[in-house]
Amino acid sequence: MNVHYIQHVPFEGLGSIENWVQNNAHTLTRTRPYLAENFPSGDDIDLLIIMGGPMNIYEERKYPWLTAEKRFIDRAIHKGRPVVGICLGAQLLADILGARVYANENTEIGWHPVMTTDLAMTTQAFKTFPRNIEAFHWHGDTFDLPQGAKHVARSNGCEHQAFVYDERIIGLQFHLETTLASAQQLIANCTDEIVPGHYIQDTETMIDNQQRFKGINNVMNELLDRIL
Repeated sequence: MNVHYIQHVPFEGLGSIENWVQNNAHTLTRTRPYLAENFPSGDDIDLLIIMGGPMNIYEERKYPWLTAEKRFIDRAIHKGRPVVGICLGAQLLADILGARVYANENTEIGWHPVMTTDLAMTTQAFKTFPRNIEAFHWHGDTFDLPQGAKHVARSNGCEHQAFVYDERIIGLQFHLETTLASAQQLIANCTDEIVPGHYIQDTETMIDNQQRFKGINNVMNELLDRIL
């Protein structure tokens, strides 16, 4: 199986998902639009993963490659491919599916609880997902639910944390793929975003417990298994 992912900045890679790909003997390809890499035809893609990034989905003037990326994701959706969007990736999916993306009332950075909804239990991907999990966050934007999508997770700081569309399109506002190393990369490159806030943690709190990363990585692996 060929897993293709879109990477928006050098410091936000696949995290633990790369181990999942290797352990399952899948092939892995990627597009880095910030390096002006062209998007493939998509015909041989079995799973598309869209990673996060510090840009906003509506900043096409600043990041003109966003226009081509949206077209590529839209083609993958219409070809019936399973697609997982994480953080910025989820916002891109929401936008492509016709929903509004905008600044959230709260910025969430660090470890915060995510609760699944009753609708989550009606989906293949989330039927065994923990009802309450402490996930890693780093986002300031949020989205409305696309028409026809199921709202499957929320948090105290952000109502729309995850959605499922057509049982094969998954939008995750939060991060389950983050490892200690990738969290340290985020902290090093986005220090200016760590300011006082109700849902913003200090750097020491974010990286002081390595077991938390292993826990969310295991949940990420199971979610990917269930999507396929």
